[in-house]
Amino acid sequence: MNTSRRHSYILARARENGKVQATPLAAHLGVAVQTIRRDLRDLCDQGLLERVHGGAILPSGVANIGYGDRRALNKDAKARIANRAAQLIPDHASVFLNIGTTTEAVARALLNHRHLKVVTNNMNVATILSRNPSCEVIVAGGVLRRSDGGLVGDLAALAIARFKVDFAVIGASAIDLSGDLLDFDAEEVRVSRAILDAARATVLVADRSKFTRKAPVKIASLSEVDHYVTDALASETLAMACADWGTRVHLV
Repeated sequence: MNTSRRHSYILARARENGKVQATPLAAHLGVAVQTIRRDLRDLCDQGLLERVHGGAILPSGVANIGYGDRRALNKDAKARIANRAAQLIPDHASVFLNIGTTTEAVARALLNHRHLKVVTNNMNVATILSRNPSCEVIVAGGVLRRSDGGLVGDLAALAIARFKVDFAVIGASAIDLSGDLLDFDAEEVRVSRAILDAARATVLVADRSKFTRKAPVKIASLSEVDHYVTDALASETLAMACADWGTRVHLV
């Protein structure tokens, strides 16, 4: 079976099951696992699939993929993005960190910072930064979303509105080619808006895969962001737009 036919077969199985795994595919097609991994990488580069541990899944549309799979997606890129974002935040700063696996990576990158005050609606972020004895952690109240440890809803938005912090570090589930930041949950977006409004400077942390995904609810525009930390931009047009908006892009 040539490459084109393998790709068609893989996509058909993904549409049937929502997910494909490299090892069973290789056994069924009689090829090396490395060949299937290369096929999956090619399909992901085309935006037709998204990599997860051991295989790939269909790109998201109106429902987000599972938290465990999101955490495994582009793990190395997220670590590089997190380290660069942490460099933008000095000691003795106040910071918002919202829901997301990349913001959780930022929390890990802040473990050696001193005298931080962190406000978060992400229980995972709070747990990570509890290991930093020099960091004060304030958890914004709200409705607990058990799937990812997020606190959402009006209570969380009202709690966040009481603060004015130096930096807001936010993620997004998807980014439109026009520069719109998108998410799946309107309740989460309401909290993200409150975070943006209550910060002196905003930092978006999002890897290149966000350009291949779709989500239905708009958070904001890149034009409202001060720093955008990523591993790649979708186009030269968007790069020029960021320059016009005054959004500083940090490529890692």
